[in-house]
Amino acid sequence: MLIPHPAILRGLVEEYEALMAHQGDGPDAGRRRELRVQDLAYTLCVSTGTREVEKALARARDLLTAAREPAGVA
Repeated sequence: MLIPHPAILRGLVEEYEALMAHQGDGPDAGRRRELRVQDLAYTLCVSTGTREVEKALARARDLLTAAREPAGVA
């Protein structure tokens, strides 16, 4: 499996979490938000090799944690 670049993965997770925490301002904004959330969920799943967004988020966090650890430490 290819491993996504940590900066890209971090951006996906942060945007997904921000959108999930934000309530839409109106019907159009809500629909755009919903479409973006679906797009981010799909991208996170593909990027992490999972099929459910919660598993994708957990895997992404694991990958980001591993990326912060110095080489040779596991």
